[in-house]
Amino acid sequence: MSVKHVLFVLTNAAEIGPNHRATGYFYPEVAHPFEVFDEAGIAVEFASPLGGNPPFDGYDANDPSQVAFSQSAAIRRMAHSRKLSEVDVLDYDAIFFPGGLGPMVDIATDPDVKAAVLRAWNGGKIVSAVCHGPAALLGVNLDDGTPLIQGRRLTCFSNAEEEGYAKADVPFLLEDALRAAGAEYSSTDVWQAKVVVDGCLITGQNPASGGPLAEAVLAALNEVRQ
Repeated sequence: MSVKHVLFVLTNAAEIGPNHRATGYFYPEVAHPFEVFDEAGIAVEFASPLGGNPPFDGYDANDPSQVAFSQSAAIRRMAHSRKLSEVDVLDYDAIFFPGGLGPMVDIATDPDVKAAVLRAWNGGKIVSAVCHGPAALLGVNLDDGTPLIQGRRLTCFSNAEEEGYAKADVPFLLEDALRAAGAEYSSTDVWQAKVVVDGCLITGQNPASGGPLAEAVLAALNEVRQ
Protein backbone atom coordinates (compact mmCIF):
# COMPACT_ATOMS: atom_id res chain seq x y z
CA MET A 1 0.00 0.00 0.00
CA SER A 2 1.54 3.28 -1.08
CA VAL A 3 1.91 6.15 1.37
CA LYS A 4 -0.45 9.09 0.90
CA HIS A 5 0.94 12.63 0.85
CA VAL A 6 -0.64 15.89 2.03
CA LEU A 7 0.78 19.32 1.23
CA PHE A 8 0.26 22.00 3.87
CA VAL A 9 0.32 25.46 2.26
CA LEU A 10 1.17 28.14 4.80
CA THR A 11 1.07 31.92 4.92
CA ASN A 12 4.19 34.08 4.87
CA ALA A 13 2.39 37.13 6.31
CA ALA A 14 3.63 38.13 9.75
CA GLU A 15 1.32 41.11 10.29
CA ILE A 16 -2.08 42.33 9.21
CA GLY A 17 -4.19 45.45 9.16
CA PRO A 18 -3.87 49.12 10.06
CA ASN A 19 -2.73 48.29 13.60
CA HIS A 20 0.06 45.99 12.32
CA ARG A 21 -1.29 43.08 14.32
CA ALA A 22 1.22 40.24 14.56
CA THR A 23 -0.02 37.12 12.84
CA GLY A 24 0.93 34.11 10.73
CA TYR A 25 -0.59 30.64 10.64
CA PHE A 26 -2.59 29.71 13.74
CA TYR A 27 -0.44 27.15 15.53
CA PRO A 28 -3.09 24.60 16.56
CA GLU A 29 -4.49 24.57 13.02
CA VAL A 30 -1.20 23.06 11.92
CA ALA A 31 -0.36 20.99 15.00
CA HIS A 32 -3.73 19.25 15.36
CA PRO A 33 -4.15 18.25 11.70
CA PHE A 34 -0.50 17.19 11.53
CA GLU A 35 -1.02 14.93 14.53
CA VAL A 36 -3.99 13.22 12.86
CA PHE A 37 -2.12 12.68 9.59
CA ASP A 38 1.13 11.61 11.25
CA GLU A 39 -0.57 9.01 13.43
CA ALA A 40 -2.29 7.63 10.32
CA GLY A 41 1.02 7.28 8.47
CA ILE A 42 0.31 10.11 6.03
CA ALA A 43 3.38 11.97 4.79
CA VAL A 44 3.13 15.74 5.29
CA GLU A 45 5.18 18.31 3.40
CA PHE A 46 5.14 22.10 3.60
CA ALA A 47 5.03 24.95 1.10
CA SER A 48 4.29 28.67 1.19
CA PRO A 49 4.08 31.41 -1.44
CA LEU A 50 7.59 32.70 -0.68
CA GLY A 51 9.13 29.57 0.83
CA GLY A 52 11.15 29.64 4.02
CA ASN A 53 10.02 29.75 7.64
CA PRO A 54 6.35 30.73 8.01
CA PRO A 55 5.39 32.99 10.94
CA PHE A 56 2.89 31.74 13.49
CA ASP A 57 0.42 32.93 16.08
CA GLY A 58 -1.56 31.38 18.91
CA TYR A 59 0.90 28.88 20.37
CA ASP A 60 -0.41 27.27 23.58
CA ALA A 61 2.21 25.55 25.74
CA ASN A 62 -0.57 23.83 27.70
CA ASP A 63 -1.70 21.87 24.64
CA PRO A 64 0.27 18.59 24.40
CA SER A 65 -0.34 18.38 20.65
CA GLN A 66 1.18 21.81 20.07
CA VAL A 67 4.12 21.04 22.34
CA ALA A 68 4.74 17.78 20.49
CA PHE A 69 4.67 19.55 17.14
CA SER A 70 7.06 22.24 18.39
CA GLN A 71 9.57 19.50 19.20
CA SER A 72 9.04 17.48 16.01
CA ALA A 73 11.18 16.94 12.95
CA ALA A 74 8.19 18.22 10.97
CA ILE A 75 8.45 21.77 12.28
CA ARG A 76 12.14 21.77 11.38
CA ARG A 77 11.17 20.80 7.85
CA MET A 78 8.48 23.48 7.83
CA ALA A 79 11.14 26.09 8.64
CA HIS A 80 12.42 25.38 5.11
CA SER A 81 9.04 25.28 3.38
CA ARG A 82 9.23 24.97 -0.38
CA LYS A 83 8.21 27.84 -2.61
CA LEU A 84 4.73 26.99 -3.87
CA SER A 85 5.50 27.93 -7.47
CA GLU A 86 8.21 25.25 -7.49
CA VAL A 87 5.87 22.51 -6.24
CA ASP A 88 3.56 20.40 -8.39
CA VAL A 89 0.43 19.78 -6.34
CA LEU A 90 -0.34 16.74 -8.49
CA ASP A 91 2.48 15.01 -6.59
CA TYR A 92 0.18 15.02 -3.54
CA ASP A 93 -3.13 13.39 -2.69
CA ALA A 94 -4.48 16.44 -0.88
CA ILE A 95 -3.62 20.06 -0.23
CA PHE A 96 -4.48 21.80 3.02
CA PHE A 97 -4.59 25.49 3.92
CA PRO A 98 -4.40 26.16 7.69
CA GLY A 99 -5.91 29.36 9.03
CA GLY A 100 -4.69 32.22 11.13
CA LEU A 101 -5.07 35.81 10.02
CA GLY A 102 -2.01 35.60 7.77
CA PRO A 103 -3.89 33.90 4.90
CA MET A 104 -6.14 36.96 4.64
CA VAL A 105 -3.02 38.92 3.60
CA ASP A 106 -1.35 36.65 1.04
CA ILE A 107 -3.18 33.34 0.53
CA ALA A 108 -6.38 35.23 -0.37
CA THR A 109 -4.82 36.89 -3.43
CA ASP A 110 -1.58 35.08 -4.34
CA PRO A 111 -1.66 33.92 -7.98
CA ASP A 112 0.46 30.85 -7.28
CA VAL A 113 -2.07 29.79 -4.64
CA LYS A 114 -4.91 30.20 -7.13
CA ALA A 115 -3.02 28.18 -9.75
CA ALA A 116 -2.25 25.45 -7.22
CA VAL A 117 -5.86 25.16 -6.06
CA LEU A 118 -7.14 24.93 -9.63
CA ARG A 119 -4.50 22.39 -10.65
CA ALA A 120 -5.26 20.22 -7.61
CA TRP A 121 -9.00 20.47 -8.22
CA ASN A 122 -8.75 19.65 -11.92
CA GLY A 123 -6.45 16.76 -11.00
CA GLY A 124 -9.07 15.21 -8.73
CA LYS A 125 -7.10 15.93 -5.57
CA ILE A 126 -8.65 16.80 -2.21
CA VAL A 127 -8.68 20.54 -1.53
CA SER A 128 -9.04 21.33 2.18
CA ALA A 129 -8.84 24.41 4.38
CA VAL A 130 -9.77 25.52 7.90
CA CYS A 131 -10.76 28.81 9.59
CA HIS A 132 -9.31 31.63 7.43
CA GLY A 133 -7.63 29.07 5.16
CA PRO A 134 -10.60 28.98 2.75
CA ALA A 135 -9.42 32.42 1.61
CA ALA A 136 -7.34 30.28 -0.76
CA LEU A 137 -10.53 29.46 -2.68
CA LEU A 138 -11.33 33.07 -3.53
CA GLY A 139 -10.58 34.07 -7.11
CA VAL A 140 -10.18 30.49 -8.34
CA ASN A 141 -12.19 30.10 -11.53
CA LEU A 142 -12.88 26.93 -13.46
CA ASP A 143 -12.01 26.66 -17.14
CA ASP A 144 -15.46 27.97 -18.09
CA GLY A 145 -14.93 31.06 -15.94
CA THR A 146 -17.28 30.18 -13.08
CA PRO A 147 -15.92 30.41 -9.54
CA LEU A 148 -14.75 27.06 -8.20
CA ILE A 149 -16.89 27.50 -5.09
CA GLN A 150 -20.07 28.58 -6.88
CA GLY A 151 -22.85 26.30 -5.64
CA ARG A 152 -20.49 24.34 -3.41
CA ARG A 153 -21.06 23.71 0.28
CA LEU A 154 -18.36 25.00 2.61
CA THR A 155 -17.59 26.78 5.85
CA CYS A 156 -14.95 29.11 7.27
CA PHE A 157 -14.39 31.46 10.21
CA SER A 158 -17.80 33.07 10.60
CA ASN A 159 -18.73 36.75 10.70
CA ALA A 160 -19.93 36.19 14.28
CA GLU A 161 -16.51 34.84 15.25
CA GLU A 162 -14.66 37.64 13.46
CA GLU A 163 -16.77 40.22 15.29
CA GLY A 164 -15.11 39.33 18.57
CA TYR A 165 -11.66 38.51 17.20
CA ALA A 166 -10.19 40.57 14.37
CA LYS A 167 -12.86 42.58 12.58
CA ALA A 168 -10.74 45.73 12.88
CA ASP A 169 -7.72 43.96 11.36
CA VAL A 170 -8.99 41.92 8.42
CA PRO A 171 -9.34 43.54 4.96
CA PHE A 172 -12.72 41.83 4.42
CA LEU A 173 -15.04 39.33 6.06
CA LEU A 174 -14.27 35.89 4.68
CA GLU A 175 -17.79 34.54 5.13
CA ASP A 176 -19.18 37.45 3.09
CA ALA A 177 -16.58 37.02 0.35
CA LEU A 178 -17.25 33.30 -0.02
CA ARG A 179 -21.01 33.91 -0.14
CA ALA A 180 -20.48 36.63 -2.77
CA ALA A 181 -18.63 34.10 -4.94
CA GLY A 182 -21.67 31.84 -4.84
CA ALA A 183 -20.69 29.39 -2.11
CA GLU A 184 -23.39 27.67 -0.07
CA TYR A 185 -21.97 28.74 3.29
CA SER A 186 -22.98 27.31 6.66
CA SER A 187 -21.65 27.62 10.20
CA THR A 188 -22.35 26.48 13.72
CA ASP A 189 -22.10 28.28 17.07
CA VAL A 190 -18.97 30.38 17.59
CA TRP A 191 -15.80 28.44 18.39
CA GLN A 192 -17.54 25.07 18.03
CA ALA A 193 -16.23 22.45 15.61
CA LYS A 194 -17.83 22.16 12.18
CA VAL A 195 -16.59 20.41 9.05
CA VAL A 196 -18.29 20.48 5.64
CA VAL A 197 -17.50 17.82 3.03
CA ASP A 198 -18.58 18.51 -0.55
CA GLY A 199 -16.88 15.90 -2.70
CA CYS A 200 -13.18 16.75 -2.91
CA LEU A 201 -13.73 20.08 -1.12
CA ILE A 202 -13.38 19.78 2.66
CA THR A 203 -13.52 22.83 4.93
CA GLY A 204 -13.55 23.55 8.66
CA GLN A 205 -14.95 26.56 10.47
CA ASN A 206 -12.47 27.50 13.17
CA PRO A 207 -9.55 26.31 15.36
CA ALA A 208 -11.70 23.63 17.00
CA SER A 209 -12.30 22.18 13.54
CA GLY A 210 -8.64 21.49 12.65
CA GLY A 211 -8.45 17.95 14.00
CA PRO A 212 -11.94 16.97 12.78
CA LEU A 213 -11.14 18.38 9.34
CA ALA A 214 -8.00 16.24 9.15
CA GLU A 215 -10.09 13.21 10.12
CA ALA A 216 -12.47 14.01 7.25
CA VAL A 217 -9.56 14.33 4.81
CA LEU A 218 -8.18 11.04 6.10
CA ALA A 219 -11.54 9.35 5.53
CA ALA A 220 -11.62 10.70 1.98
CA LEU A 221 -8.08 9.50 1.34
CA ASN A 222 -9.00 6.04 2.60
CA GLU A 223 -11.97 5.95 0.21
CA VAL A 224 -9.64 6.81 -2.67
CA ARG A 225 -7.20 4.14 -1.52
CA GLN A 226 -9.73 1.30 -1.83
